[in-house]
Amino acid sequence: MRILITDDHAVVRQGLRLILADHFKKAVFGEARNATEALARVWKEKWDVVVLDITMPGRSGLEVLKEIKRSRPKLPVLVLSMHPEDQFAVRLLKAGAAGYLTKESAGEELVGAIKKVVGGGRYISPSLAERMAAYLTIDVQKAPHERLSDREFLILRMFASGKQVSQIAGELSLSVSTVSTYRARILEKMDMKNNAQLTHYALQKELVD
Repeated sequence: MRILITDDHAVVRQGLRLILADHFKKAVFGEARNATEALARVWKEKWDVVVLDITMPGRSGLEVLKEIKRSRPKLPVLVLSMHPEDQFAVRLLKAGAAGYLTKESAGEELVGAIKKVVGGGRYISPSLAERMAAYLTIDVQKAPHERLSDREFLILRMFASGKQVSQIAGELSLSVSTVSTYRARILEKMDMKNNAQLTHYALQKELVD
């Protein structure tokens, strides 16, 4: 089995590798520190599964996930995140993730999750399964950030992290006016007036680190 581990922290990559190597004795591992390295290795090399951190420098894990699914639609991607499951999991699963794990639960669940997604299944934790079942049975009004598109959600997080319009434009290769348009659309959809309100909301909902 060939496993690509993508995380910007070396200690996390090493820890995941140790957990998996202890069980998958003949596995071949690769590592990537950021989105650019991850995509380059996916394009150039053959992998059986990618373990992808959702929060990395530069392009977001969500965008990397979508790029991987465009170029390698059958390659399973297991997303690893420090964020609460109910904030990100459904959005990521819709984008093509084969599974979702929080870093807190990775030590206990990682091996089982890898087996499940490599075998063609999807992995979600029991707690997330309960939440998703509740969404199906109870008519709950959507939280304001759930009304946003994936790009709007990404830009919301960048504003809430303190980045300026020009910084966001540079990182996403967009014009300043386009980012400003996104900002206006986000404020309108979330019924807010300024970045301070967006930041307060994002921190309250644990949408940013």
